[in-house]
Amino acid sequence: MKIGIVCYPTFGGSGVVATELGLELSKRGHEIHFITYNQPVRLELIGNNVHYHEVNVPEYPLFHYQPYELALSSKLVDMVKLHKIEILHVHYAIPHAYAAYMAKKMLIEEDIYVPIVTTLHGTDITLVGSHPFYKPAVTFSINKSDAVTAVSASLRKDTLRLFDIKNKISVVPNFIDLEKHNNEGITDCQRGLMANDDEKIITHISNLRPVKRVQDVVSIFYNIQKEMPAKLMFIGEGPEKESVEQQCAKLGISSKVIFFGRSNEIDKILCFSDLFLLPSETESFGLAALEAMASGVPVISSNAGGIPEVNIHGVSGYLSNVGDVEDMSKNAIHILNNETRLETFKANARKEALKFDLHEIVPQYEKIYEETLAKCLVL
Repeated sequence: MKIGIVCYPTFGGSGVVATELGLELSKRGHEIHFITYNQPVRLELIGNNVHYHEVNVPEYPLFHYQPYELALSSKLVDMVKLHKIEILHVHYAIPHAYAAYMAKKMLIEEDIYVPIVTTLHGTDITLVGSHPFYKPAVTFSINKSDAVTAVSASLRKDTLRLFDIKNKISVVPNFIDLEKHNNEGITDCQRGLMANDDEKIITHISNLRPVKRVQDVVSIFYNIQKEMPAKLMFIGEGPEKESVEQQCAKLGISSKVIFFGRSNEIDKILCFSDLFLLPSETESFGLAALEAMASGVPVISSNAGGIPEVNIHGVSGYLSNVGDVEDMSKNAIHILNNETRLETFKANARKEALKFDLHEIVPQYEKIYEETLAKCLVL
């Protein structure tokens, strides 16, 4: 198949998943065309089966905000015609599904029919899409898609609750390439660059937005380090970084906290981590938790959104109510203060992650493409 993929080309979960999906599909013999405003951050290889097409938005003084949806729709029309793309897979209802539908209608005028598969990732539904200004456009985009998927049962439930959806929504969870988390070539001497042998390594990865509750991360770590030697690794950049640094200074733990920013060595850091913290206000799936589990790192998290579908309470880690720092701290210390227990949780985390291996999930998308194309041929 010739598949066009539209996504945000950033470090966010939706962009990462869309890029990894395209790369795996290309390995399975499909021709993939990424269509977005920048090359996706994890798109390292462009070749015979993987192509990138940049969406340029020309500046025009009449517009206060440049019309990206218009530029994207036009680019999609051009790319479908030029490369004979058979199906469009768009990640995020707005603006991508909306723009894809406009392109689809323009192509129909030329007797070209390209079906749209829309994947909902969370922010487009729970934070942005539910706003009264955007709700009609989101509803329209989902209902006009030829197939719709959500990355968790929780997100599917939220979508049906918030919008008047006529379309079927299939749950296809996020996935991970477990082969990239086998820790080969990483030696113990590299761990010494981050912490002493007697220190536990606690990790958090996010875009440091308020919804991630990063102050809770610091509070949980503060309680952990009172009970045992430990270091906290923050990976990511975002608006809450300064307040977190101030919180660390106020608590007197700045020397025990390392900020890596946007790191390309996440796998290496997770390899040496003993525990992962994800106390988010909401998560449509919890991809960061899955990445940790794939590296054999147990997770202490909130029970928000789709996280309980990934982190299994008492098996791969523990779940607590949002904001319950004391319970999260107690559970973290319970795992960390017994080496045998810690090793059991690490093994369980890796085992649970196996359920989300890309070789298990990507064929589900292939089946959806095939069924959607077949249905459209009948129409």
